[in-house]
This record gives sequence, structure tokens and C-alpha cells, in this order.
Amino acid sequence: MSNQAHISTTQRGESVLQTNKVLRNTYMLLGLTLAFSALTAFLSASMGLPHPGFIITLVGFYGLLFLVHKTANSAMGLVSVFALTGFMGYTLGPILGMISAIGPAGDQIIMTALGGTALIFFALSAYVLTTKKDMSFLGGMMMALFVVLIVAFIANIFLNMPALQLTLSALFILFSAGAILMQTSSIIHGGERNYVLATVTLYVSIYNIFISLIQILLAFAGGDE
Repeated sequence: MSNQAHISTTQRGESVLQTNKVLRNTYMLLGLTLAFSALTAFLSASMGLPHPGFIITLVGFYGLLFLVHKTANSAMGLVSVFALTGFMGYTLGPILGMISAIGPAGDQIIMTALGGTALIFFALSAYVLTTKKDMSFLGGMMMALFVVLIVAFIANIFLNMPALQLTLSALFILFSAGAILMQTSSIIHGGERNYVLATVTLYVSIYNIFISLIQILLAFAGGDE
């Protein structure tokens, strides 16, 4: 009986070490990818590079996302992650450049969106890390919200209604917040052992929150991307 207890204690200890390692690697890689994304955004904005357009952005994003998932268990996974986040930074640059061109109000919108994004991410992460609550129960609601997002996104393409765009932005923030809660919970409960995939999920969630906050702030400021 004592041997079984010893084995169980050892296994729990190894599990905790593994969890801490994944968590540490995830946040380290996330910080690096956010910095790299910010660099590519700055370069594309300062060089006045044009936005690649909706279609190229979608194809580039999902193509690189597919590459990340295919290479996640190899050294190439890191290269794929930086390719994806660098590309997303590049697409963000021209948008930030146009907003900054508005003047001090544009810079204030960007800084407010950055601060809001950081606050949301750290608050959600701290909640899960502190309470260690299993957030897997959100899965069903997230799936339903994803369907609503797809329908609203398609409807907005044809209707182009400001109110619908605002609603869509708010829903993206809600969905991304749920993704952060679930991904962080999955790491600490042993459901996610690949820090590359965990990083991408958190990065995309942060990116979506930032973009959505900018759209909401622009709408209330009377701006237009």
C-alpha cells in the first residue's frame, strides 16, 4: 500500500512539473511572438506597406495555422508560429498606420485598445491560475457562440450595418475570452501538453480582442478604418 502511495505521489509530482513546464514555455513563447508581431506591425506601418486584403489575409492566416498544427511536434513548429504571428503583425500594421494618422485621438484609441487587451488577458489568466477551476464546461457554449459568429460575420458582409459590426466585435471579445479561459485551464489540468499549440490559441485570442476593441473604440469615436 505504501508503495502504491509513493508511486501515486511521484506521478502527481511529475504531472505538476510537466504542467509548470508547459505553462512556462507557453508564456515565454507568447511573449516572444507578441514582440515579433509588434515589430512586423511597426515595420509595415512605418514603411507604408499596403494591407494584403481580406482574401489574402484569410488564406495566409489559415494556411499558416494549418502549418503550425502540422509541425507542432517538431522544431519546425517554432518557425511556423513566428511565421504566423509575423504575418498577422504585418496585416495589422497598415490598420494601425491609418488609425494613427487620425492624430492624437487615433493614438489614444490604439493605446486604450492595447491596455484593455492586456487587462482582459491578465485578469482571465489570473482567475484560472488562482482558482484552478476546470473551464471545460464552456465547450458547448463556445461551439454555439462560434456558430453565431459565423452567421453574423456572413450577414455583415451583405448588410454592412454598423450596429451588427459592433455586435460582432463584442461577440469576438466574448469568444476570445472564453478561449483564453479554456486554454489556460487545459494547460493546468493536463489537457494541453503542446506549448506551441497553446501559444497560438492564446495569441489569436489576444489578436482578436485587440482588433475588436479598436473597432468598438473607433465606432464610438466616430472613426472609420
